Amino acid sequence: MKSRFFTVCSWLLCCSCMGAWAQSSVLNFSGRVVDNSGKGVSGVVVNDGIHFTKTNGKGNWTLATDTAVSKFVAISTPAAYRLPQQEGLADGFYIPVGKLAGQGNKHDFVLEKRKQQPEDFYFIAVSDPQVRTAADMKRWRQETVPDMVETVDSLKQAREVVGVTLGDLVFDNMPLFEEYKESLKNTGATFFQCIGNHDFEKQYQDLHNMALGTPVYGEMYYHRYFGPTDYSFNIGKVHFITLKNLNYVGGKKYMESLTGQQLEWLKNDLRYVPKGSLVIVNMHAAGWNKVANGGNIRNAKALEEVLKGYNVHVFCGHTHFAQNNEVSESLYEHNIGAACGTWWSGWVNQCGAPNGYMVVDVQGSNLKWHYKGTRRDFSYQFRLYGKGEFLTQSSCVVANIWDWDSACRVVWYQDGKLMGDMQQFTDADETVAAQKKNRSQAVPTPHLFRAMPADGAKEVKVVFTNRFGEQHTQMVKL
Repeated sequence: MKSRFFTVCSWLLCCSCMGAWAQSSVLNFSGRVVDNSGKGVSGVVVNDGIHFTKTNGKGNWTLATDTAVSKFVAISTPAAYRLPQQEGLADGFYIPVGKLAGQGNKHDFVLEKRKQQPEDFYFIAVSDPQVRTAADMKRWRQETVPDMVETVDSLKQAREVVGVTLGDLVFDNMPLFEEYKESLKNTGATFFQCIGNHDFEKQYQDLHNMALGTPVYGEMYYHRYFGPTDYSFNIGKVHFITLKNLNYVGGKKYMESLTGQQLEWLKNDLRYVPKGSLVIVNMHAAGWNKVANGGNIRNAKALEEVLKGYNVHVFCGHTHFAQNNEVSESLYEHNIGAACGTWWSGWVNQCGAPNGYMVVDVQGSNLKWHYKGTRRDFSYQFRLYGKGEFLTQSSCVVANIWDWDSACRVVWYQDGKLMGDMQQFTDADETVAAQKKNRSQAVPTPHLFRAMPADGAKEVKVVFTNRFGEQHTQMVKL
């Protein structure tokens, strides 16, 4: 009986201490959102990763935040204001809760009002720089970054440019965050980031798997350099959302999934967005890949349900594989090729798409996109193999069209005569297979097309018409 008494007392004492600790970790944060003149900005959405509020008519906001759970307070920048940035890197839209507590639980977010609110802009999506070594970083900085800067220099003459890197900024090498961040300064675009599975401190689990209030956790270096992993902002008619969709369990082990808390955060974020709006979701792992689908998030159906009622385009990476997925009439997924291709070992991704990035032309509520191969012109939209060059299709001419979807058409001409549509098939890309010691290890891709020319034919022309009616042509002598 005595033993039981001490057990109960110990349990009550423990509960009491836990309650006191939990209570002390909840702080009442407040502040304002103001413009450059100090005038309050009303209706700005503010959240701490759990709770949401909007600024009142004077720009005031308040949040009761559990600092053991929440790491940041952030705003969703309204479209009428410029995206906060420092040297071209998105910044100023969030504050760490530790810093907020250190300045008396108060913080004012300062926004610059646009002279005109643009409906048109450009968006650049980059997946998987994935630098692990100094040699990788050199290629990123000497190949990809200058190519993007040249693209941005051209685009920004007409419109604002926004960029996002879709995760795996580094390859399990946290000290490289510093140089990676430095590499994207002053590109001419405002660049945001998304966390990938190789951006966690590998000896820890991610925050929601660690003990409540822990000072160390998987995302801590990413947080230090880039802020929250789940956030949103607005530009033109578009609502942008970035999500961490990896459940990191430490030691380089993870599952592709969203937590229930994140799905609830997303629901709350979208409550402030009118139904029917164009929403762009940035995340690392894909949700709806039909080929090489081992990297799909486990709860894609739940995500799809939350996104219902909006016109959604999802941009993701992770697979080093280009694949477009028309999930529904209102949900389109762009799983884009990696900037590093096959981990900086060559010039192509696992599907044969070149190392590169996606450039999106946003016009109001409409998108028009083109994949840009690094050190390639925008006109380079497919690779053509002559007869005998594609070993598994030795009698055929083969086209690899990485940005293909069901609205595209691929036709071929033999000696100037239209022969009709090329036949789509699934196989490993020849360039990728040839680089493997064992060709069977190459990943199959569905964006291959073949045609068998007649004996004695001299020339084949292939015309790829994308969903926007643009034509790209290549010819091969037989």
